[in-house]
Amino acid sequence: MSEDTAAEQVKAAEFEEADGLATVRLHTPALTRRVKEELLAALRRAAESTTARAVLLLGSAKAFCVGQDLAEHARTLEERPQDALDTVREHYNRIVLALEDVQVPVVVGIGGACVGAGLGFALAGDVRVAARRAKFGTAFTGIGLASDSGLASRLVASLGQARAMEMMLLGTVVGAERALELGLVTEVVDDDAWESRAREVAVGLASGPTSAFVAAKREVRSAATGGRELPELLEEEADLQNQLGQTGDHLGAVRAFLNKEKPTFGGS
Repeated sequence: MSEDTAAEQVKAAEFEEADGLATVRLHTPALTRRVKEELLAALRRAAESTTARAVLLLGSAKAFCVGQDLAEHARTLEERPQDALDTVREHYNRIVLALEDVQVPVVVGIGGACVGAGLGFALAGDVRVAARRAKFGTAFTGIGLASDSGLASRLVASLGQARAMEMMLLGTVVGAERALELGLVTEVVDDDAWESRAREVAVGLASGPTSAFVAAKREVRSAATGGRELPELLEEEADLQNQLGQTGDHLGAVRAFLNKEKPTFGGS
């Protein structure tokens, strides 16, 4: 078997599901066409799962994701320059939309560099756990491009316009502790604990009140996108609360509270 054939048999991105937790692992941090296609397929499986109560998105210990593989991009520029950026619509947009289609909580574990489209993917999750060695940057203007993967919008939502401009225009790279201060990540842990902690958070969410989490994500997304009047948002909240009030999780949790017991959530 040739080395190229062996490499093709090694998955760049994988999906697995067990006990209500869907895990998508990106083994290859630089995004070639094959890597993007496998990542998209794995994320779509996570979004389409009817049994997953949380999703865990992981990279490798070396890097979460460093964006486009520039060697492959350079070859495309030489051979078909007019097609070189078709990948934005064909892959990057679809990957971000697949993440957006996940209705249950998404936990992102970041073990190393998180750059370019990789940062866009990470910010499309709901909770981000990072190793102390992790670094975060945009990188796009350094190669004469603006951003993709929804990055500009997510940066403004996370940091505000001024900080987003700094990272986009000046190419500022921030470490994990600074990313925590700025709100790019939820938690920073020791370098040998990022994956176990991310999994712990995801498992906790997978055993929680799934319907409530889905509704909470919907409310936060509605508020974040803007353009909606307060009465409309209040009506959406009222509708969701009415629905959740009939769930077994809510009724059981109220009974447990009154009995001074810890609630157990079945996800419905």
